[in-house]
Amino acid sequence: MNALPLAFGEPLLTAAIRSVPEDFQVDEIPAFEATGEGEHLLLDIRKRNANTVAIAKQLAQWAGVPEMGVSYAGQKDRHAVTTQRFSVHLPKRVAPDLALLESDELHVLASTWHNRKLQRGALAGNRFKLVLRGVQGDKAAIEERLQIVAARGLPNWFGEQRFGRDGGNVPAALQMFAGRRVRKDQRSMLLSAARSALFNRVLAARVEQGNWDTALDGEIWMLDGSRSVFGPEPMSEVLAERLGRFDIHPSAPLWGVGELRATGAARALEDQALADEQAMALRAGLEQAGLKQERRSLRLKPSLMQHQWLADDVLEVSFALPPGCYATAVLHELGEVTDASRNEIAGVARAETEAPSAEDAAE
Repeated sequence: MNALPLAFGEPLLTAAIRSVPEDFQVDEIPAFEATGEGEHLLLDIRKRNANTVAIAKQLAQWAGVPEMGVSYAGQKDRHAVTTQRFSVHLPKRVAPDLALLESDELHVLASTWHNRKLQRGALAGNRFKLVLRGVQGDKAAIEERLQIVAARGLPNWFGEQRFGRDGGNVPAALQMFAGRRVRKDQRSMLLSAARSALFNRVLAARVEQGNWDTALDGEIWMLDGSRSVFGPEPMSEVLAERLGRFDIHPSAPLWGVGELRATGAARALEDQALADEQAMALRAGLEQAGLKQERRSLRLKPSLMQHQWLADDVLEVSFALPPGCYATAVLHELGEVTDASRNEIAGVARAETEAPSAEDAAE
C-alpha cells in the first residue's frame, strides 16, 4: 500500500496495527434475516487469531459433513478478532453440541436455521474498529485528515490482502498464465489478484491526476451499493448532483473478455495505464481464462466514521465499509502503518523454514 499515491497530500503519521489481535476488530453485517427453518444451520461466530478457511474445516469436522457443506460470505483477517456468519448443511436438522466448538479462538454467538446455503458475498458490509499504536504525527492534522475522508470518501483500492504475502500473487499469476499448473483454489485467488492489480493501476493514475472522484469525458458510472453501471453520457447538472451526494461513482475496469465501455479521456487513461508489458500479460491471461469485463467503483465512502485517542500515541478509528472494500485503504490515507503481526509471521517462517500455505497467501 505504501507504494500507492495518496489522495489528500503527504503522509501524516507512522504507527503500528495488529500489535495484538484485538487491535483489528471486524464485525460482518448480515445481508438477510434467517428464516428459522430449513436444513442449513447458520452460526454467528467470533474468531480470534484464526483463519476463516481453517474455521470452516473445523466446523465440517464438528458436524461430520464434507467441507463443501460449510459456507461463509467472505474471508476475514487471521490476525484479528472478527465476527462472521457460517452455514453448515445438516439435512437431518441434528446438530452436535455447540459447546464442543468453544475454544480460545472460536466462540459461537448465535445459531439458527435457514432454508438456503450461505452464498459468497451475502453480506451488507463490515464494521471495523482499528487501534493504531506508537502513533507519531501531528494530532490536529491527523484529525483533519480523518474528517476529510469521512466527508469526501477515498480511493477504493484493493488492499494488500488481495495480493498475498510479500505481494507474491501477481508474479504467481503471471507464471500461471505462462503455463504453470496450480490447484483450483489457487487459480481463483491468482485470477483475482491479477484483476485487482490492473484496477489499482488505473486508480493510481487517476489519483495522481486528481480526478479519482470527478468525471472524465467518456466516464462509466457505477450506482452506489450496486454493480450496475451506465454511460458514457455527457456530464450534466443531474449527474453532478448525484456524484456530489455519492449516489454514483466513477469506475475502472475489472479486466476480462470484451470491449472497454469507457470512451474519450476516460478510455485514453485506462489504455495508457494498462499498456506496459506486465499489464498486457495480465490482460491476456485474464481474457484467456474467460473472465468478462466488469467495473468497480473508484471511490469509497466509509460510514459511521469515528475516532478517539486512547492515549497520546494510541488512536482508535472505527467505520463501516461496503462488501469488497478494504480497511487498509482508509489507513493508507493517514500515513505509514506497519502491520506488527508480520514480524511474528516472519519469525515463525524462519523457524520452520517452510513455504507459506495457500491459506496464508489468501490472507
